[in-house]
Amino acid sequence: MNPQNRLANRIRLIVITDAASAGPRSIPEVVSAALSAGAPAIQLRDKTMRAGELVALGTILRELTRAHDALLFVNDRVDVALAVGADGVHLGPDDLPVAAVRRIVPPEFLIGFSTDGVDEALQAAADGADYLGCGAVWQTGSKDDAGESIGADGLDRVARASPIPVVGIGGITADRAAIVAATRAAGVAVIGAVMRAADPGRATASLLGALPPSDEPAAR
Repeated sequence: MNPQNRLANRIRLIVITDAASAGPRSIPEVVSAALSAGAPAIQLRDKTMRAGELVALGTILRELTRAHDALLFVNDRVDVALAVGADGVHLGPDDLPVAAVRRIVPPEFLIGFSTDGVDEALQAAADGADYLGCGAVWQTGSKDDAGESIGADGLDRVARASPIPVVGIGGITADRAAIVAATRAAGVAVIGAVMRAADPGRATASLLGALPPSDEPAAR
C-alpha cells in the first residue's frame, strides 16, 4: 500500500474534540469511547484554552491514541502539536502557512489544511500538506466559521482534483457518511456526531460502518 493510501485509511474518520458538545462528560472520556470503537484519528480542537491547558489535555489524548494505534492531530497550534508529540497539525487559512510549517517540522509530521476550493487545494498540496479538510459539506452548528455548505458534489469536485487525500467535514451523520463514501473523498471529520452522542462509541461504530472498510478502496 502506498503512503497516500495508508494515510487515507487512517483518516477515514477523524473525531474532533469540542468541550461544549461533550459536556458534562470530559474530552478524554468521550475520546476514549470513540477510540475503543475503532476511531483511527482524533483532532484536539479548542479555541479558548491557553497553551498550557492544551498541552495538558493533548498529553492525555496522546497517551490514549498511542494505546489504540490512532493518529492525533492538533488544530491550529503547531507548537502544542510538537510539544505533545502529536502526529500532525490541522491548519486553516488564517493560521501559519503550510509551506512555513513544513520547513520547521520533522519529515514524518502530518499537515492538514482546510479549504473548499480546487485552486487552494492544489496550492496546499504543493506547499507540503498531506491531506485536506473540505467543507462545510452540509450546514453545521458545530463551527461558527464553517461558511456556506458545498454539498457532496462540491466535496467530490475538490477530492477529484486533489493529489492528496480529502476529508469531508460539516453536518456529517452516519447517513451522510455513506453519501461521502460514494465520492472521491477519503473519509469524514466529525464534531457533534460523536461529541454530542449519548453513546460516543456506538456513534463512532455507526460512522465507520457507513464508510468503506480500511482494506478496501473508496468508491471512484
